Amino acid sequence: MTLKLGVPSKGRLMEKTFDWFAKHDIALSRTGSDREYAGKVEGIDGISLVLLSASEIPRELAAGRIHLGVTGTDLVHDKLPLWEQQVDAVSELGFGHADLIIAVPSAWVDVETLDDLDAAAAAFRKVHGMRLRIATKYHRLVREFLRDAGVADYAIVDSQGATEGTVANETAEAIADITSTGDTLRANHLKILSDGLILASQATLWRSRTADLDSDERKALAALIERIGA
Repeated sequence: MTLKLGVPSKGRLMEKTFDWFAKHDIALSRTGSDREYAGKVEGIDGISLVLLSASEIPRELAAGRIHLGVTGTDLVHDKLPLWEQQVDAVSELGFGHADLIIAVPSAWVDVETLDDLDAAAAAFRKVHGMRLRIATKYHRLVREFLRDAGVADYAIVDSQGATEGTVANETAEAIADITSTGDTLRANHLKILSDGLILASQATLWRSRTADLDSDERKALAALIERIGA
């Protein structure tokens, strides 16, 4: 059997992952057309490449269907409630940096902290008779973060598209989303709360704690870890 390595199947994350492994003399490549999800590994024996969407990789690692996978910290923490029991971080890859944050309209001059947000949410419900809406795709992480911060009187609104635009579109009053530069937030007249950092994320190589390993796969894993210096 071979050690299965899952990497993102397209975009800059795939390209940067290929580049990172190339620096360690391991060549990853897609075989066939861009529409085909097949690939190969050269430069180290006993490893096969599995191309998946970045959001699928945490699930496949947790299920033990792949042994290793490259995806963001944010996706692992959000999609795997028991992630520490299911995966180990082998190596941070130094790219794909992004922060999961809480942001509110820049016009809310009196809302700078989570305590301010809690007060604003209570006032919003009193005035409008409904909970303040926070748009996000990271439901569990946001709920846990706000619970620990003591923020109440809010409702999560699912957003799988351009989350930053939900405030302007009046489908939410605040957002929780990933940002790298903050430019899109500023363009949409949003500001990050001073204590609104939920999670600092980057692309990371993860190892499944649930996948079975035979002797050949163990050798391949040991060789890979030695090669990348993890």
